[in-house]
Amino acid sequence: MHRDRFYTLAASCPDQVGIIARVTGFFAEHKGWILESSFHADDDAGRYFMRIEVKADSLPFLLPELRERFRPLAESLQMDWKISDSAVKKRVVVLVSKQEHCLYDLLSRWQSKELDIEIPCVISNHDTFKGFVEWHGIPFHHIPVTADNKTQAYAEVERIFKEVAGDTMVLARYMQILSPELCAAHPGQILNIHHSFLPSFVGAKPYHQAYERGVKLIGATCHYVTADLDQGPIVEQDVIRIDHSDSPEDMVRYGKDIEKTVLARGLRYHLEDRVLVHGNKTVVFR
Repeated sequence: MHRDRFYTLAASCPDQVGIIARVTGFFAEHKGWILESSFHADDDAGRYFMRIEVKADSLPFLLPELRERFRPLAESLQMDWKISDSAVKKRVVVLVSKQEHCLYDLLSRWQSKELDIEIPCVISNHDTFKGFVEWHGIPFHHIPVTADNKTQAYAEVERIFKEVAGDTMVLARYMQILSPELCAAHPGQILNIHHSFLPSFVGAKPYHQAYERGVKLIGATCHYVTADLDQGPIVEQDVIRIDHSDSPEDMVRYGKDIEKTVLARGLRYHLEDRVLVHGNKTVVFR
């Protein structure tokens, strides 16, 4: 990460000749100093993906004017695009149930500024971590979820997310299925950590499923949440080797380390606008 303030363009458009020349030419025309650039052409989709960081003080105008000046070019290229400011911290709302390891890890990275974000609140369907979260000076919301109140519970989650102006929602081992309405309202904004190497072993107790299949590798997957359980676009994955002597309890213990690191990496990629979604796939510029 650069120390100087920078703007990040993340975009995709139909593939064609001259995209890089036109986009980088736009910045060059305004004396923009490009710090980092990444590009990818997807031949199957016929789509071009890019991520460009530009030193903020090299441009003669601020972000709102940059967006307005770039808009005509983006429209001519039929772009899906956004430009973000490194000086504006992303606001991450964390959801958790009774598994503590991912929550602890995220709060540790937040406290040390390894993740330079704002955490306006933590939401849980249990009150287990209320004291721990509030000790960090973060508001805690206990929203129980039952078979009878899911509509109201997720309406309250949505209300809080909007009230605190959240940018991203992270399910840090939140062991409930979000409502289709909540998923549809925030495409590409809700990240989940699933404790298996998707698409294998979706749903509940994936380590026990893996044990029954006798696998030699177990893993974890950070993915965007959609209305289809554990089927959203994958952001990051990792694995660890096991053998015949490992019990399901051993796998759970090993898996916690992978889950923490995969979630942290996936969240970082997302926050830095390194993840571009197309359909049910992602391009991740690491």
